[in-house]
Amino acid sequence: MRSLRLGIVVALVGVGSACSALGGDDADPAADLADDLAAALSEHSLGDVPLVDDGVRETFAELVAPLDEVPVTVSVADVREVEEEGRAEVTLAWRWDVTTSTPWEYDTSVALVNQDGASWQVAWSPDDLAPDLTEGDTLGLRTLTPRRGDITGDGGAVLVTERPVLRYGLDKTRVEGAAVARSARRIAQVLDLDVASYVARAEAAGPDAFVEALVLREDDALEVLPAFRRIRGALAVRDTLPLAPTREFAAALLGRVGPATAELVEESEGRIVAGDEVGLSGLQARYDEQLTGTRGTAVVARDAQDRLRTLFEVPATDGADLRTTLDPVLQQEAEDALATLGDAAPAAALVAIRPSDGAVLASANGAGAAGADLASTGQYAPGSTFKLVSALALLRSGMGPSARVSCPATTVVDGRSFKNYDDYPSSALGDITLTQAVAQSCNTAFIGNADRLRAGDLAAAAQALGLGTDHDLGFPVYFGQVPPPETATGAAADLIGQGTVLASPFAMATVAASVAAGRAVLPVLLPEHQVQQVPPEQPLSPTEAGTLRGFMRAVVTTGSGRFLVDVPGEVGAKTGTAEYGEPDAAGDLPTHAWMVATRGDLAVAVFVATGVSGSQTAGPVLEAFLR
Repeated sequence: MRSLRLGIVVALVGVGSACSALGGDDADPAADLADDLAAALSEHSLGDVPLVDDGVRETFAELVAPLDEVPVTVSVADVREVEEEGRAEVTLAWRWDVTTSTPWEYDTSVALVNQDGASWQVAWSPDDLAPDLTEGDTLGLRTLTPRRGDITGDGGAVLVTERPVLRYGLDKTRVEGAAVARSARRIAQVLDLDVASYVARAEAAGPDAFVEALVLREDDALEVLPAFRRIRGALAVRDTLPLAPTREFAAALLGRVGPATAELVEESEGRIVAGDEVGLSGLQARYDEQLTGTRGTAVVARDAQDRLRTLFEVPATDGADLRTTLDPVLQQEAEDALATLGDAAPAAALVAIRPSDGAVLASANGAGAAGADLASTGQYAPGSTFKLVSALALLRSGMGPSARVSCPATTVVDGRSFKNYDDYPSSALGDITLTQAVAQSCNTAFIGNADRLRAGDLAAAAQALGLGTDHDLGFPVYFGQVPPPETATGAAADLIGQGTVLASPFAMATVAASVAAGRAVLPVLLPEHQVQQVPPEQPLSPTEAGTLRGFMRAVVTTGSGRFLVDVPGEVGAKTGTAEYGEPDAAGDLPTHAWMVATRGDLAVAVFVATGVSGSQTAGPVLEAFLR
């Protein structure tokens, strides 16, 4: 039970009497005593008012102490005096501001007695404080915790909901002295925690504390339990937490729930208190207020037999669900596809979008991302997947898909040499069509046509495919950038997705979705979050979209994505490799591996931070997902 400390305001209400009127300028001792009593009660005490039994003063203070921080206003509603019997009945109007919106209001009747004909005293009893209180009762405040809202996915499928967990820790009521450190040390070793830190926490905690060490899903916990049980004082407490179906399932995007930090408590301005379970990252943090709901409060009384009853209650308001468009089946398939890279794999991500309505169906990060949401916010050179944008810019310059372009093994721009990727097929060198240049991913062919583009053409083509224009989608997203190049070599590098061009996997999935949809797709993850799309200055035309879809299909039928040719459905794709970082001892730069694809009403982007090439590293992940 938690208490709140508040100031008091006393309002004196006009006093009347059935037997003798009290008012005007005439002093009335009984009415004066009633006013003094109300003022004292408004300060959570009986003050110095004269009492028939002075011992109740201390009893009252103990009884009301749990409500000491709740603001209370006590006023005199009525005084009825019977002179011939030497008594008076005072009606007190109580208002406890248990919550800011709902007060606890009631009246009680207090007896005053005039034992010697000269002075009045208060004959105080427990039910004068609140109705139904009796001798021996104690009071308390209980916080009523609301049910946290779920996070749902496509079609209302429940993604995050309360799931069973085990809270592992040390019950200090079962150990003492040197045994505390011994048990804490063994618990930390079994649970693979920092031993010194946990031992220090255990020793600092109070003698009745449960010192939590780790919270595990029930399925994961079963492996730990046998070894844990043998430790003296070890305790596993069953509980629930808002969790996704698996530990990896869209973890970076959905976020996690845990005990509120001191910083969150301070910043919340009273909404969060110490001990609350709140969203700590991802959507759980951003929409914590919606998901959490509103705490309720109850004033309770406990009798001498330890029976609890509620005197007043403001019910909790459960949190509201947060709707997303994630498809639970595709999300799990995305997680599984990334898992094929292995636990020691570099950072990787996969994003899937439904082109027809922009719904984000999957957003997954591999183990190498170390908990970061690289799928949505990573900033990387997109390599040759960006040639979809460059191809659109060249189409707008007057080139057609059958236009002949030169694809030499290397080309030089302002003294800098550019080449094709290492295993580029020699049969595709020389004069080839623009379609072949896209299908085989010929860097030199694109660079050789840089002079056809005017300033801003590349950025406009990117915008037509949903790249480079920021929108607030209700969660952090990096839509990429295509800034103006400062040099000729910079312009050449931009055309092949290097230079200053950057994108996230989310942005490149948007590009693929836009090609499939024939318009700049605005992705949607949170259907209830309204977004006004910034329209492209030069929207994608149906003819342009059809040509780009033909380019992507050629990648699969004759180009660098031929390994996808037997995947069911008509698949279009584009591979990409982008150099980054510092060269190794042989002078070679590490490379990002990319691949984007479309199939029916599905667009996918796969990114692996370090790989051999798009087709060799990102390609198998994409294929696993599509199959």
